[in-house]
Amino acid sequence: MAKVIVGMSGGVDSSVAAIILIKQGYEVEGLYMRNWDSFLNGEIDDAPVGKTGVCPQEEDYNDAKAVCEKLGIPLHRKDFVKEYYDYVFKYFLDELEKGRTPNPDIMCNKYIKFDMFVQEARKLGADYIATGHYCRLEDGKFLRAVDDNKDQSYFLSQVSKDQFKNVLFPIGGMNKKEVRKIALEYDLITAKKKDSTGICFIGKRNLTKFLKNYLPNKPGNIVNIDTNEIVGKHIGLMYYTIGQRRGLNIGGTNDRMFVVGKDLNKNILYICIGEDNDYLVSDSCIIDEVNDLGLNGIINCTAKFRYRQKDINVELEYLDNNEILVKYPEGFKRVTPGQACVLYNGDQCLGGGIIKEVRKDNKKLWYL
Repeated sequence: MAKVIVGMSGGVDSSVAAIILIKQGYEVEGLYMRNWDSFLNGEIDDAPVGKTGVCPQEEDYNDAKAVCEKLGIPLHRKDFVKEYYDYVFKYFLDELEKGRTPNPDIMCNKYIKFDMFVQEARKLGADYIATGHYCRLEDGKFLRAVDDNKDQSYFLSQVSKDQFKNVLFPIGGMNKKEVRKIALEYDLITAKKKDSTGICFIGKRNLTKFLKNYLPNKPGNIVNIDTNEIVGKHIGLMYYTIGQRRGLNIGGTNDRMFVVGKDLNKNILYICIGEDNDYLVSDSCIIDEVNDLGLNGIINCTAKFRYRQKDINVELEYLDNNEILVKYPEGFKRVTPGQACVLYNGDQCLGGGIIKEVRKDNKKLWYL
């Protein structure tokens, strides 16, 4: 009987993944990963407290434990606090300091869930590892989930082909309603638990207060990029992302304003007025850190620059140094340095890279 170690997060998806594997005849064990420690990681204030008065991570562990006890399978626990800090959180801080908008969840999958976790699972005798991600692996291809609304292939786009070996995604062919129905049938504590959202180590905390523990605030001017007029003050460039509209705190106007760029040397945050402003639009970008999951020199495919975005048609030009020029001649708004560009051919995720440079008319946009 093959042994599977399931990444138990304390949520409904991993709970049902374990159920499905048990029903399929695998020997199943759970492994809970603890990735954050507010005290050890230098967080002075605003540390979270859950509904039961303990850290939300401990609540998740207790839920995972209750599920495993109900299913009659062992649950192991492993701290990856140092590894997470070194490989994911430092990356997050470094990218913010560069004025970029990082996606730490993508790096967590690459370095923790499908690397450190796999190594630990092998120590426990695993033939396979499994998670509750909504995606699929079929015939050597990495595919979107059947439930397009819950598909998480975007977040796994930096996981390599080798890392996907001996990996199972038991709920990739299901929709969320089906998953919750199974959890209810088994009367699991996670059956009606809300999905976690946002960056995992921030959770429901105030981002500004959280980042004060690690990066100094550097307030500066907000400038209208069309008129070069100072229209307000920002609290620090790291708190803003391209295309952001809310939270600018610019009074005295009913105009819709959007963040359009940053000047790190002058500490200026540029905004534009109007959703159709030309400064929001680019027509190509360069991506680096390219992870090839099936590109094979493909020229025409589709891309996502943000998780919830609909696919757009793109043309690829392969450059040196494992970089790709991604062209979208019809233009697209709010393409953001530091975010992932994920490439698809129908349901197949071809991989992707990190947006290094945003361009228009064959030139790098100076304000990005």
